[in-house]
Amino acid sequence: TFTAWCNSHLRKAGTQIENIEEDFRDGLKLMLLLEVISGERLAKPERGKMRVHKISNVNKALDFIASKGVKLVSIGAEEIVDGNVKMTLGMIWTIILRFAIQDISVEETSAKEGLLLWCQRKTAPYKNVNIQNFHISWKDGLGFCALIHRHRPELIDYGKLRKDDPLTNLNTAFDVAEKYLDIPKMLDAEDIVGTARPDEKAIMTYVSSFYHAFSGAQKAETAANRICKVLAVNQENEQLMEDYEKLASDLLEWIRRTIPWLENRAPENTMQAMQQKLEDFRDYRRLHKPPKVQEKCQLEINFNTLQTKLRLSNRPAFMPSEGKMVSDINNAWGGLEQAEKGYEEWLLNEIRRLERLDHLAEKFRQKASIHESWTDGKEAMLQQKDYETATLSEIKALLKKHEAFESDLAAHQDRVEQIAAIAQELNELDYYDSPSVNARCQKICDQWDNLGALTQKRREALERTEKLLETIDQLYLEYAKRAAPFNNWMEGAMEDLQDTFIVHTIEEIQGLTTAHEQFKATLPDADKERQAILGIHNEVSKIVQTYHVNMAGTNPYTTITPLEINGKWEHVRQLVPRRDQALMEEHARQQQNERLRKQFGAQANVIGPWIQTKMEEIGRISIEMHGTLEDQLNHLRQYEKSIVNYKPKIDQLEGDHQLIQEALIFDNKHTNYTMEHIRVGWEQLLTTIARTINEVENQILTRDAKGISQEQMNEFRASFNHFDRDHSGTLGPEEFKACLISLGYDIGNDAQGEAEFARIMSIVDPNRMGVVTFQAFIDFMSRETADTDTADQVMASFKILAGDKNYITVDELRRELPPDQAEYCIARMAPYSGRDAVPGALDYMSFSTALYGESDL
Repeated sequence: TFTAWCNSHLRKAGTQIENIEEDFRDGLKLMLLLEVISGERLAKPERGKMRVHKISNVNKALDFIASKGVKLVSIGAEEIVDGNVKMTLGMIWTIILRFAIQDISVEETSAKEGLLLWCQRKTAPYKNVNIQNFHISWKDGLGFCALIHRHRPELIDYGKLRKDDPLTNLNTAFDVAEKYLDIPKMLDAEDIVGTARPDEKAIMTYVSSFYHAFSGAQKAETAANRICKVLAVNQENEQLMEDYEKLASDLLEWIRRTIPWLENRAPENTMQAMQQKLEDFRDYRRLHKPPKVQEKCQLEINFNTLQTKLRLSNRPAFMPSEGKMVSDINNAWGGLEQAEKGYEEWLLNEIRRLERLDHLAEKFRQKASIHESWTDGKEAMLQQKDYETATLSEIKALLKKHEAFESDLAAHQDRVEQIAAIAQELNELDYYDSPSVNARCQKICDQWDNLGALTQKRREALERTEKLLETIDQLYLEYAKRAAPFNNWMEGAMEDLQDTFIVHTIEEIQGLTTAHEQFKATLPDADKERQAILGIHNEVSKIVQTYHVNMAGTNPYTTITPLEINGKWEHVRQLVPRRDQALMEEHARQQQNERLRKQFGAQANVIGPWIQTKMEEIGRISIEMHGTLEDQLNHLRQYEKSIVNYKPKIDQLEGDHQLIQEALIFDNKHTNYTMEHIRVGWEQLLTTIARTINEVENQILTRDAKGISQEQMNEFRASFNHFDRDHSGTLGPEEFKACLISLGYDIGNDAQGEAEFARIMSIVDPNRMGVVTFQAFIDFMSRETADTDTADQVMASFKILAGDKNYITVDELRRELPPDQAEYCIARMAPYSGRDAVPGALDYMSFSTALYGESDL
């Protein structure tokens, strides 16, 4: 093997050797071999035949080897001149290591490891090949054949080779290598197959010849690796852009669907329907909106991370599709919150309105029913002609009865007016069943007018006959006059005792309770009046019995009997304790409402300041410099964890808020915080901590990508914070200029300095917002000195793959690049149109330029 290796180089000088230990003894061919493989001239050799001349030549060769940094252990010129085989082979192996293997380095590994790694990579796609060493891994010959086929596939039909035929495989590889690759046959196939462990040095020497023979392909592989790295960055960024576009589209579509629902202020007719709307809104705030808040925050984080990666890889900034900028998302979100604002208040007002309407409608029905019950039969009574055949006493009785009816009629005037007023209020409040209310009210009013007309007509008839009538029973008349207003008072009392009420505070229920107590205080006097009225009736009975007056057993002046008075009086007495119970229950409900107010207020007064404190603490953390960026990131993540752990308190407050709403409580004097304040503050807190964490992550990404040390990062942060006097997290133009100067950046006060500063501002503030963020400041400071990949570097790599041509072919791309990246290039490269173009030629130059935003793909 060593002889063949030496001859492969010596034949370039027109000579050969037959026996290493004999042919190198005089040192002449040894010096010639070193000159050929190093490309350098050695000292002039001694041409004499004496031993001293030979030792001198060998020493010159050994000194040259030592000058190349090779340590020759126990190898002396005398042993070589004396033909010591072991020493001579050791020297040749040292030369092979230094000039054939030492320079081989793949991914900064040692020579032997680099050569092994190169073999593993080249043979990886081939079945039945597993290169793990430089001895038994090569025994079947498939490894040698795979190396040749990988670089020169036309020389070997690899598919026909068999693992169980190592001699054929080895001889095929050795013959092809010698014939077509100019690699001499250094090994013997039979020796390799017949040896349990082939000689490692021989295998390494022979394999290194393959490495050097394919050095041009290795150069192409390096270029391909560079291109793959650049394309991988582009592919990853494009995937991030697609993810951003989809997330932005989904979020905008959700906002578009949600806003009309929040803007819909069409009221419902029933309390149940409006309460369902309120429950739907609570589900929206509790279940549907929080994930969208997180999506919006994640969208901004993804956008910032993508822009950072694009800047770090010298790619143009990402411009989302029209209408999908972060600002567009924020504007749409603002529209959503604008639509949301006031929706809950509107719902509660509508519920309050419907509650008021239901109360009024019930009141209308009660008063209308009482009035209709009273008017039942009154028209028929007024139209009867009983006075035409009545006696004188009967006529007088009819006239007095009519007077009592007129008194009763006048007493009902207020109730009719109340019914009309309630109907009018229901109309003004847009009660859904107003048509039926109006129809019933109109019927009552028409009947009332008709009663008035009939009453007047009957009075005139009675007055015409009054002159013919002389007597009247004064006692009945007095009874009737006193019984009618008392009866009306009892009816009013029953109506008041059964009247529904609606209150919202303890003070209001206390007012109703006070009024009820005042009413109960009047009951003894009312009972005395009842006894007096019953006494009149008893007096009439005594007179009738005493004087045998034929009164037909009834009072001609009124239909109100003592039995009816006693019945209504008993009903009033029964309604009083019921009213007491209703007022007590309402008082208890209002006390419970007050407890709910205090409970909510106590929690809100703790949670509200806690959220504000956390917001301020996050602001301080983001501008302070305690420890490394990783320390800050860990601190912030711990902070985020503590904030998330606080969520149950927010949920508990939401539960208390729901109880307050279900109890129809509309005000709370125990706190200035509303649930809406807490919700907005909580969402802002979650968004702020997530954004702050993302800013630190991007600073770490920038620091690592640009090689910024922690000390430099601290210096940049200290300078930035020093000039950020309002702690806004941004610098104005003058503050930014002062910050740059403090860091040693030379910006003059002349026209040239102003132009330079304007250029810098266009970089750090491309949207002309008038402020510079810390991330933009870091990007600028790191960009000034950082090493970057360029379009020219990628172009040069493609030129290597193309064999120095100005174009590249599809086959070359597929041979040199991984499949996915090869297809990526083929799909985007424009056809090459130069004079030297061939069919299917692709323009890698415009493609390389487009990767860095200098032209369009």
